[in-house]
Amino acid sequence: MSDFTGKVAFITGAARGQGRACALALAKEGADIAALDLGVKIEYPAYAHEAGGDLLSLRAEIEKLGRRCLLCLGDVRDDAAITAAVAQTIAAFGKIDILFNNAGICAYAEIDVMTDTEWDARIDINLKGPMIVARRVVPHMKAQKSGVIINNSSVMGLRGGNRLSHYVASKWGLTGLTKAWAIELVPYNIRVVSIHPTGVNTPMNDGLAAMEGLTTIEIAERSAGNLQPVPWVEPEDVAEMVLYLASDKARYITGSQFLLDAGLLSV
Repeated sequence: MSDFTGKVAFITGAARGQGRACALALAKEGADIAALDLGVKIEYPAYAHEAGGDLLSLRAEIEKLGRRCLLCLGDVRDDAAITAAVAQTIAAFGKIDILFNNAGICAYAEIDVMTDTEWDARIDINLKGPMIVARRVVPHMKAQKSGVIINNSSVMGLRGGNRLSHYVASKWGLTGLTKAWAIELVPYNIRVVSIHPTGVNTPMNDGLAAMEGLTTIEIAERSAGNLQPVPWVEPEDVAEMVLYLASDKARYITGSQFLLDAGLLSV
């Protein structure tokens, strides 16, 4: 494994699922963590979101590993909240070495019945949110002339998806941001990559299933259609990819897309 001792990771959507798994994996390898999540319910989508308890338990787990964990409450759409969270992180840890832009939402809607609220929420959280976070983190990475930004896109950021035009648009946009930022930030020794998982076994699946009137396994199987005979991958699989891409082992990788799709893109 890679040694992240002395490194600081800023992770959005850190309380559950992929963000939580990556926070714990990085902490196990020595990193201190700034963990940002909502802490409040949002209007859309209607499934349950982190309300504070999961962040507290994440901090307890990280501290058991002997690492520090700063909890930050905020919506990635809220520039003031993100500015404050980044400032708190710099005050607490002195730097940010790794940014994992992970926060995101998903729900289904046909294009002819999709509301402005549904479209705007998807684009603002999944695409504008990462831009807002990066905008506040990048100056610190520039000053230290180093950093790694990992954008959590999706396999749908490389293909289409039924009843997911707003989600697909947001994730393709994040893929594009990755390529643009990689070019812009390479003079400052900042690497930028995107990861593209298929469905991941997270609490979001329960919410999607409830909204669609299906079981969690049914929603996973319908959403994925993977080549390998699995309905999803695990958050820990995503964490392994993030560990590698954030490490010095990936020092010559930037502007690239990395699939964790169980063969879905081949179908």
